[in-house]
Amino acid sequence: MDYTIAESGQIEALCGEVGGLYERLKQLKDRRDPRGVRYPLAAVLMIMVLAKLSGEDEARGIAEWAKWRAKLLAKALGLTRESMPHHTTYSRIMGHAVEVEQFEAVVREYFSRHQPAEAHMALDGKTMRGTIEPGHTQGVHLLAAYLPEVGVVVGQTAVASKENEIVVAPELLANLDLQGAVVSGDALLAQRTLSSQIVAAGGNYVWVVKDNQPQLLADIERLFAPENCLPGHGPLRVDFARASTLDKAHGRLERRTLTASSLLQGYSQWPHLAQVFRLERQTLTLRSGHLRQEVVYGVTSLSRAQASPDRLLHLVRRHWGIENEAHYSRDMTFKEDRCRLNTGCAAHVMAILNNLTLGLIRLLKFDFIPQARRFFNARLDLALDLLLAPP
Repeated sequence: MDYTIAESGQIEALCGEVGGLYERLKQLKDRRDPRGVRYPLAAVLMIMVLAKLSGEDEARGIAEWAKWRAKLLAKALGLTRESMPHHTTYSRIMGHAVEVEQFEAVVREYFSRHQPAEAHMALDGKTMRGTIEPGHTQGVHLLAAYLPEVGVVVGQTAVASKENEIVVAPELLANLDLQGAVVSGDALLAQRTLSSQIVAAGGNYVWVVKDNQPQLLADIERLFAPENCLPGHGPLRVDFARASTLDKAHGRLERRTLTASSLLQGYSQWPHLAQVFRLERQTLTLRSGHLRQEVVYGVTSLSRAQASPDRLLHLVRRHWGIENEAHYSRDMTFKEDRCRLNTGCAAHVMAILNNLTLGLIRLLKFDFIPQARRFFNARLDLALDLLLAPP
C-alpha cells in the first residue's frame, strides 16, 4: 500500500475502514474490582492491538514496546498517568478481566460492516498448540468463521475439551448474518442439522463429504462412477458440467477439475441438496516428475443457476483461505502456537487480538503482513489516527 499517497489524501477514507475501534472497546465490561484498577480495560486492549500492529506478540515485548512510547500513548488514550502496565498486568487482564463472549461480539460487530451482501464464510477450527498441557492431547481449540474475500474473522467460539466442532458450530452460526451467505466447511461439519440451520437462515452451504456420511458419499461416488453399458444399450443421460483450472506455483503444476450434477436432487434425503460434485486434483512436482492425484466429493444447496461449476470450484478453493491466510498467519507471523498463556481465558483473548490485528491489516490493503507491522512500528501516530477516529 502506498502510504505516501495515503498520508496526503486518503486518511479519511482509511478511517472509514477501521475507525471507531477504541469506542467499541470501551463497551466491554471490566471484571476487575474497580478499587484496584489503574488502567482502563479498553486502553490496555488498544495498547496491545497497537503493539501487535507494530510487531510485538508476547506480553513482555508488548510491555517494553509501550514503555518506550508511554508519553504518546497516554496522551492519545486519555490516561492520567504516563507509566505503562507491567507485562504481568497484560497477562492478568487477558486472563481475568475480559468477558470473552462479549469481546468476540464486539469484534464481530466491528467487522460486520465489511461483510458483502453475498458473503462466503469459511468455517474451520484451530488448536493453539502451546496451550496443550503435558500428558494431554487438546489445548484451547477455537472454531472460526472467516470471510476469504475480505480477509477478516467475523465470528469465533471456543470448543470445550469434551465437545467437538459439530456441537459449537450451530451456536457460532446463530450469531452471524447468513442472509445470502454461502457457508463452506470440511467433512466434519457436513451435518444435516447444520445444513438445515443455514438454509433456514437464508444462506446456502458447500460441504466436502467423506466417510462420516457413508450413505451420502456412496450415492455421490455411484453417480460419478464410470458406467458399464450392456450390449445394445447406450449410456444414461446425465447433466454433468465441468470446470477446470491449471496453476503453476512453488515448483508445482496443479490442475483442478470439478464435475457437478443435480441428478441427486429429489433422490437423496440430504436436506436442501441441489447439486453434488466431484473434485479431482492432479499435482505434478516439476523437479522430480512425481504426480499426485486426489479426489474429493461434495454437496451444496446452491442450484446450477446459483452456482456454475466455475463458481463451485472457486468456492471450494477459496475455502482454504482460512488455513492459508488466517490460521497460518496467526501461527507464523503472530507466533500463536508458541502462546503458553494458561491464566483464565488469556489464550482465547490473545487469539481474538490476533484476529483483530490481522483483520485490520487486511482491511488496510497491505499485501505483506511483516511489511505492515514494520510500517506501523515507524508510524504509530498514523495508527492512532486511524484506530481512534470516529466510526
